[in-house]
Amino acid sequence: MQVELVSPERITFSGEAAKVIVRTVGGGDLEFLAGHVPFIGVLQVSAAKVISDEGREIFAIHQGFVQMSNDKVTILSDVSERKEDIDVPRAEKAKAAAQTAHDANPEDAEAAAALRRANVRLQVAAGELDG
Repeated sequence: MQVELVSPERITFSGEAAKVIVRTVGGGDLEFLAGHVPFIGVLQVSAAKVISDEGREIFAIHQGFVQMSNDKVTILSDVSERKEDIDVPRAEKAKAAAQTAHDANPEDAEAAAALRRANVRLQVAAGELDG
């Protein structure tokens, strides 16, 4: 099936895949295979996994939408980064700043969201979400 990961800045991935796994809001992890019924869903801040005959690619996804239709999966996200493109020192600084803001005000939704984004980026970069 055809897969595209698109962010406002660029197309992060375009190619064929046997399987795509994403995490949706309220739906948990979803696995798309060829022939999957049409679907549109809202994505969580999480990892997207694209599995093909050549291997597996992992992307950090910062919210967005996923659509499956006619054996094509399209992921539209505010940010999507390949594992190897993640700037780890920058993500670590973002995590520290978000953790400080969250510790100061645990009710701060933006600080909690920033912390989730930084954690996902670091987990993807470290290969913790490859499985």
